[in-house]
Amino acid sequence: MDHQLISADLRGHGLRLRTWRADDVQTLLRGVRDPEYLRWNTHNTPVEDEAAAAELLRLRALGWARGEFATYCVTDETDGTVLGHVGLNSVQWPVRCGRAGYWTLPEARGRGVAGRALDLLTRWAFEQVGLHRIELGHAVGHEVSCRVAERGGYAAEGTLRGAMFEAQRRDAFRDLHLHARLATD
Repeated sequence: MDHQLISADLRGHGLRLRTWRADDVQTLLRGVRDPEYLRWNTHNTPVEDEAAAAELLRLRALGWARGEFATYCVTDETDGTVLGHVGLNSVQWPVRCGRAGYWTLPEARGRGVAGRALDLLTRWAFEQVGLHRIELGHAVGHEVSCRVAERGGYAAEGTLRGAMFEAQRRDAFRDLHLHARLATD
């Protein structure tokens, strides 16, 4: 069975989630090069310049088309200011499962943006896409991300040992705290 993730704007909680566009390259690069983002996240392939950010956007569009993931640019619903990112990754259609992730730009932190965006994405994934389970993982010790997950109804399920790269390294690993939410929760 061929599955697709239909790209549609999501609105609510004062936010608009839209697909990333080619003219968002600078903003995306600023987000993924932010020191706080880099403290907790390491891309498989470095995203250090505009060309790498443009390639990341190209791969995200391809992932949408293949039904593998859905990545949204989180914006203010009123004025369109970019606030961050929320996405559904690693979609496994046979078991109707995906993995959520999010980040916010420095100026948007502390305003509940990640939690509100996660709620919009979660409702869409369950109600429109038909997923049964959404997982969410963050580095052990990332308490802010843990609170976002818990407030969003993502129950803590345990620790995955050595499941993600250490900050800015691809030769060392750290533990991941796993949360999940079911459509029936």
